[in-house]
Amino acid sequence: MYNYTIFLKKELTIIMSEEKNNTENENINENETNVSEAEAEAEAVENELDLLQNELNELKDKYARVHADFDNIKKRLEREKYTAVEYANEKFAKDMIPVLDSLQMALKSAEADAAPEELIAKLKEGIELTLKQFITALEKHGVTMVSHDEPFDPNIHNAVQSVDHPEVESGQIVETFQTGYKYKERPLREAMVVVAN
Repeated sequence: MYNYTIFLKKELTIIMSEEKNNTENENINENETNVSEAEAEAEAVENELDLLQNELNELKDKYARVHADFDNIKKRLEREKYTAVEYANEKFAKDMIPVLDSLQMALKSAEADAAPEELIAKLKEGIELTLKQFITALEKHGVTMVSHDEPFDPNIHNAVQSVDHPEVESGQIVETFQTGYKYKERPLREAMVVVAN
């Protein structure tokens, strides 16, 4: 019986040793699996981080390009605004050149050898045409003469004198000393007028 007990003890020791080895192997395998899973998870996080870093770099690049485009547009608009202000009167100046040409031709015609009566008639005709051309050019750009036929308006007329006039109603313009001008609806110069009492 003694031998049998020793035998059982040995067998039990062997079985326990094998179980211990199996448990250790399982723990090792489990640890290896956990380590592998942790490594895989770390690699996934690293890949995700790389993707996010690439996306951030792309967004930074897009932002830099958009910012540069905005600056370029802003500079271009400032140049265009400066140019528009600088050359705002270009059309007006072009429309005044024919008036200058007419005045120069009038001066040349005054130097011509002609009878004084004929010369005066030609000069008068030339001046009338030049004046008409000048008024047309001004009207084209929104500059108009203040009407003399309308009632007195202190916004566009300056009454320099008032007189009794039997044929004109009170407040009406009798005579104009100096013509007034408006740019669109804004007065440029008031008309100097005589008003009836």
